[in-house]
Amino acid sequence: MAEVAVQRAPERGIWGWMLFDWAAQPFFTVITTFIFGPYFVSRMASDPETGQAAWGYGIAAAGLAIAVLSPILGSIADQTGPRKPWIAFFAAIKIASLCLLWFAAPGSNLFLVVLFFSLASVAAEFSTVFNDSMMPRLVPKSEIGRISNIAWGLGYLGGMIALIFVVAFMASSPETGKTIVGLDPVLGLDPKLGEDARATGPLSAAWYFLFILPMFFFTPDAVKGIPLGPAVREGLAELKSTLAEVRQRSGIFRFLIARMIYQDGVIALLTLGGAFAAAMFHWSITEIGLFGIILNVVAIVGCLVAARLDAALGSKTIVMISLVMLSIATIGIVSTGPGYTLFGAWMMPGADSGGLFGTPAEKAYIFFGLLIGLAFGPVQASSRSYMARSVTAAEAGRYFGIYALAGRATSFAAPFTVATITLASGSSRLGMAAIVLFLGVGLAILIRTPYPADNRSAE
Repeated sequence: MAEVAVQRAPERGIWGWMLFDWAAQPFFTVITTFIFGPYFVSRMASDPETGQAAWGYGIAAAGLAIAVLSPILGSIADQTGPRKPWIAFFAAIKIASLCLLWFAAPGSNLFLVVLFFSLASVAAEFSTVFNDSMMPRLVPKSEIGRISNIAWGLGYLGGMIALIFVVAFMASSPETGKTIVGLDPVLGLDPKLGEDARATGPLSAAWYFLFILPMFFFTPDAVKGIPLGPAVREGLAELKSTLAEVRQRSGIFRFLIARMIYQDGVIALLTLGGAFAAAMFHWSITEIGLFGIILNVVAIVGCLVAARLDAALGSKTIVMISLVMLSIATIGIVSTGPGYTLFGAWMMPGADSGGLFGTPAEKAYIFFGLLIGLAFGPVQASSRSYMARSVTAAEAGRYFGIYALAGRATSFAAPFTVATITLASGSSRLGMAAIVLFLGVGLAILIRTPYPADNRSAE
């Protein structure tokens, strides 16, 4: 049955919702991918292979917790009504966990550091579930793809600005003690003690706290539902029926299976790609940060272009194009090493020029990174709008809980596979190559999936 048309929320409420991505992204950009993660792999562990394995297992553990609890929380939220109290609860956990990363000095207990990171990851994902489930109530379905991609682009802009701050004012050379712009690091941060990387935890926490406030102040929330106790009982019962129901909605079921597989590959690529480059080329925090800035600039462009193309071509087409680009990029980065690319078919000899990214092989790696930058925003933003166009506003909470389950149900699988192959073979390159399989299988399933996934929810 067709859904009643959604009345557009006030403009400041829509912008408040979109700023959530701006607030949340520095955690993924600065902590997970480009600064703290590579620092953990290359400097905290005894060797890069051990570091990559520990980081991968931490991501896998967080993914397992998210997979189990996301659909439960989504169904409970549909019963209790408002999403903001849930976002506030998980924001407190995320902020506290990020602040504790300051204590991750070289030689610290790896387990405790991974635990703090995993708690922050779980809280970040749960907050996103509740924020995403607000989207179908804010704008008509015809606008969902546009605001989803714009929000994701804002997120990458926020992540890029945070990275620029880290590189320009926090990360200094151990030799000169100066940042890339020739300044002393803020607060006297000592790079020899990893303080420039460790400080990104409190920085990301403060950024998140400040920029989620517009969502709390201006974005309209669902009306109040039933009390928490009955909501838990009703939510669990609804989850059971939803899991049975989704199998009858074959289009949605196929989409969720496809996303479950390709999102595993996307998560592994985003969380391990920076650390892989840092270990292979011995990049400093400054070089890793600049690499991240380059990718985020390209990602913003990718999201803005996708925001226009999503309405014209549809979310499914954007996701498929993005997966092809990510697959090519992954093959490219694992085929590149010091002095060569494309598995040695293209030799790239040349001495290090002494500057940033000084060898030809490093420049080739950056080229493949540009493909990742163009695709990793649209593949996630258009997946979100694909789902939002396929469900009604009334069922958004429970279905976005299932959506998070699909994104995380086996999200431990790709990092676990990468970590295990890396340990078994002693080759981080061979471990990273497993990501291509997840992207390819997900794409193959998606090709045969209808769009929207369930026409019953169309306006």
